Amino acid sequence: MPKLLRITTVPISLHLLLAGQFRFMREQGFDVLTMSASGREVDDVTKEGVPHIAIPFTRKITPWKDLQCLFQLVRFIRRERPDIIHTHTPKAGLIGMLAARLCNVPMRMHTVAGLPLMEASGLRRRVLELTEAITYACATNVYPNSAGLKRFIEKQFGIGAPKLKIIGKGSSNGIDTDHFSVTEALRMEAQNIRTQHRIKDNDLVFCFIGRVVRDKGMVELVQAFRSLRDDNLKSSLRETAASAYRMRLLIVGPFEEDLDPLPVEVMQFLKDDPDVIVAGFQQDVRPWLLASNVFVFPSYREGFPNVVMQASLLQVPSIVSDINGCNEIITASETGVIVPPKNAEALTHAMKLLAGDAAMRERFGRAARDFVARNYSRRMVWEGLLGEYRHNGNQ
Repeated sequence: MPKLLRITTVPISLHLLLAGQFRFMREQGFDVLTMSASGREVDDVTKEGVPHIAIPFTRKITPWKDLQCLFQLVRFIRRERPDIIHTHTPKAGLIGMLAARLCNVPMRMHTVAGLPLMEASGLRRRVLELTEAITYACATNVYPNSAGLKRFIEKQFGIGAPKLKIIGKGSSNGIDTDHFSVTEALRMEAQNIRTQHRIKDNDLVFCFIGRVVRDKGMVELVQAFRSLRDDNLKSSLRETAASAYRMRLLIVGPFEEDLDPLPVEVMQFLKDDPDVIVAGFQQDVRPWLLASNVFVFPSYREGFPNVVMQASLLQVPSIVSDINGCNEIITASETGVIVPPKNAEALTHAMKLLAGDAAMRERFGRAARDFVARNYSRRMVWEGLLGEYRHNGNQ
């Protein structure tokens, strides 16, 4: 039975980004082990019938702690002798691939699902470029999860086929199309959310889901929402009370003030403005998406964002940045709206466009669900990854 070790930096990545894969691979005859830093999501990982090993990885640049983790991982690999080590996330990729190379593990696979260096500069960018270069040099196979990332890695690091490859049409884990389907129960949960937050039937809700950080385009989103809301309020004064409606901004996700903090004025607006709903991290985002009218994702960089696929399957129309991953899921004027990143004016225009056209929102939502369901089902990605494990193992 081949032994497979899957590594991420933190356990939430194992649980949310790779859910279901471990059970599937175990059913295909692999002895699966998982590894990350400790955390509350470990219990969710082990529910798939696989053990978890805790190594104190950090997401920051911490050379001394990273070296300690490398030594621990080398000892573990020499004891367990895995046939395949497959890493995700930058820090786990660096330490995991380096340890696997030092121990001569035959299959050393790394998935790239976003590159922080794409928005870095100066010394930090040079350090991040070096760590990625080491990771790719130690790996036998590198799997960017979008075509845009593949092109970037080819150009920046000079890596090509057969080492560099996309599994299927993109995504690290695909998406469960049945789970992200509209049901009457979900509609009731969504209505309860709207009722709880005093959102009226004709109010229009823009929703963002993700880490609440600068790199996700939160500064531009706040600027666009404030501008659009102010214009809407002026228009409402000229209309009858029956036709007036209120705009709301729904924010779902954790703040990360230590890694990529928002400007003070943006943070203050999100916390204090009565038209903003800050829901925090939610284990199940489906009812929150259904409680909204438009999903807005103005991120600066991505790999292959799951949340855009989730919104699409729930037929919530999306506005996304013109960046890799997002512009592979959404087709402009067919399944959603695409805007330039870091452009608050363009984002305002797109939000106004969808706010004022319910028929367009419905048309984009239906088309987006059809596209994602046909191209990114979870089973397709799992079968593609299984093929890579078996093919490379037989070489």
